[in-house]
Amino acid sequence: MNSIYLPENCEYLHEVLGAYSFPETLIGASRYGYGHINDTFCVICQPREGDGVRFILQRLSRAAFPATEQVMENFYGITEHLRKKIAEEGGDPERETLSVVRTVDGKPYYTDSNGGIWRLMPFVKDTFPCQSATPELFEASARSFGKFQKRLKDYPAHTLFETIPHFHDTEDRYAKFEAALAADKLGRAAQVQAEVAFVKARKADCSVALQALREGKLPLRVTHNDTKLNNILFDKLTGEGICVIDLDTTMPGLSINDFGDSIRFGANHSAEDEKDLSKVNFDIDLFEAYTRGFLQGAEGGLTEAELEYLPWGARLMTLECGIRFLTDYLDGDNYFHTAYEGQNLDRCRTQFKLVQDMEQQFDAMAAVVRKYA
Repeated sequence: MNSIYLPENCEYLHEVLGAYSFPETLIGASRYGYGHINDTFCVICQPREGDGVRFILQRLSRAAFPATEQVMENFYGITEHLRKKIAEEGGDPERETLSVVRTVDGKPYYTDSNGGIWRLMPFVKDTFPCQSATPELFEASARSFGKFQKRLKDYPAHTLFETIPHFHDTEDRYAKFEAALAADKLGRAAQVQAEVAFVKARKADCSVALQALREGKLPLRVTHNDTKLNNILFDKLTGEGICVIDLDTTMPGLSINDFGDSIRFGANHSAEDEKDLSKVNFDIDLFEAYTRGFLQGAEGGLTEAELEYLPWGARLMTLECGIRFLTDYLDGDNYFHTAYEGQNLDRCRTQFKLVQDMEQQFDAMAAVVRKYA
């Protein structure tokens, strides 16, 4: 272990690497990727012959996930289930899902001497992540998230820990907005009356999906809860989505929310903080491409009610995100990182413009779902 190279200023990395038995000679580790939550490293091993063998090592963020052990229990249960399903389908579990390498003690994660939680995962070879998409890649990502739903439809969602309580609880998000508005800590409420009125006019919408869940219309599912394009690894040869990553927010939830968050993020061409709202437009063609791919991947795994509520998922996830931005602006920009004053207000306005567009095209969205259902 003394001859390996390690990045500077990384406590416990030497200790953690010693907790694993690597199949080849351990060369070292370096920081990897662009994530801002967990500490991520690429661990490199060198066989006597052939190419090097790589692994991904991550230290989970206690700040983002105080109950990191619960995050790992969810992660391990889900990935083991996915490996089984992929093998039954004749696929390659080594490439089509994340998995964990057990420690020398046989545990799925390692706890360092300071209480930090680490996991080691095989590197998924011959893939690439994507930050911005063509319509083809957007549709390919939809097939991957649809397959994710299909493969986990019989997983007992109620057994998962809710690692971020009320994450997509739109009623709770509305309540927090009202509290921030009442407190008005920075005296900003007077300048955002149009945005406040927009949210208040849609208070009833915030209960649409949750009421359907309470009434038993929508089933509780295993949901990813961060279905952005950059959480898919694409195959270098085919360009097809091959593996869903970043599973730390995977919890019990609604399939329509996973669908809707992808639409919120991907079915428009503007920046999230675009000041010129004339450039912010919901793209029904991109919605159709994603819907087609998602339902292909799900292969009939959604109920009739889930299909009916898919357009609501898009509206509600976009509305919820706008409410969160507005709430943070009223509260003093304490949650979302901002590069300039008023950025959260710009962000909320883009989301509300997309909500308006979706409301105007809601019948067309429903027709697209029926077309591919």
